[in-house]
Amino acid sequence: MPANQLPVLVFDVNETLSDLTPLRTRFEDVGAPGHLLPTWFAGVLRDGFALTAVGAYADFADVARDGVRAVLSGLEGWAGDGEAAARHILDGFADLGVHPDVPDAVRNLSDTGYRLTAMTNDSVALTERLLDKAGVLDRFEALSDASGPRCWKPAAAAYLHAVERVGVRPDQALMVAVHPWDIDGTQRAGLHAAWLRRGASVYPQTMTPPNYSARHLQELADVLASGRP
Repeated sequence: MPANQLPVLVFDVNETLSDLTPLRTRFEDVGAPGHLLPTWFAGVLRDGFALTAVGAYADFADVARDGVRAVLSGLEGWAGDGEAAARHILDGFADLGVHPDVPDAVRNLSDTGYRLTAMTNDSVALTERLLDKAGVLDRFEALSDASGPRCWKPAAAAYLHAVERVGVRPDQALMVAVHPWDIDGTQRAGLHAAWLRRGASVYPQTMTPPNYSARHLQELADVLASGRP
């Protein structure tokens, strides 16, 4: 479907809008190497997906807390307080900012006439804080998280929950995400998808390819404004 017939953009939040890099320092604060961040975050997603796959549900914060304890317990010589360490690392989500390209691109998309919403496996409260800090919260008409449908993306119910909240059909919405699993899942639910590469160069051949691909959000905004695929 041409871009000008896709009235709603549904944004993923973690890593798509937010920059998780500062959490590396939080790991270092508790005596762990900062390079554990991607390993930990991948494990959080894995465990959340696993719960969804068997019909169960847990909030992102609870899964993330378990994940911190797990990765720290596997560190040779680490003997800190796992609960305190997890609390310190997760508190860092409240201080995160967006990627530099996000504020202007969000305003451009909104000014072009797109309706903006977000769907995260994390929490609406953190999304509100993130977008407010970036000065673009007022550009979003609805924010959703996994607690609504009681399942994590990439389950179809999560994407359908997001579009139902803004009153459009799945085929009238475009999901914007940095994760290939999000791009694949959203299309299987009937939405269109735009992949923000953010430094990545290879898209998995085993997953449904995106309708749009861009290096960052401003490039995607330019592509959508021009109507190019």
